[in-house]
Amino acid sequence: MVRTIDTIQVGESASMTKTVTETDVVLFAGISGDFNPAHIDEESAKQSMFGKRIAHGMLSVGFISAVLGTKLPGPGSIYVGQEIKFTKPVFIGDTVTATATVTEANVEKNRVTLDTIVTNQDGDVVIKGVATLMPPKK
Repeated sequence: MVRTIDTIQVGESASMTKTVTETDVVLFAGISGDFNPAHIDEESAKQSMFGKRIAHGMLSVGFISAVLGTKLPGPGSIYVGQEIKFTKPVFIGDTVTATATVTEANVEKNRVTLDTIVTNQDGDVVIKGVATLMPPKK
């Protein structure tokens, strides 16, 4: 369903849940070109502060993008900004939930501001931020 600015209410939210797999990490490395050993080399990652491989932070940010582009505001929206803070790592096998909650809907500027958060299966916040989007015009 296409959502325009006049149909979006402050306080509404949407989310999606995904388990991060080995395949996700390997494909993201190939697509992005980010072959940091923290993501793809188990032996090297064992020596890191996390003790094992972590998923790319931007892979998890992509789950926020999926919520914004498919659910709220949804199809036809244009992503114009995202502030991000990575607060904990996401490991292969973690199940994460990305949630976006509308904090402002500016009809005159056709802009929606949303709090964005990604949590893991333990309820720990792994990413938090603020997104700005332009929903489609009427």
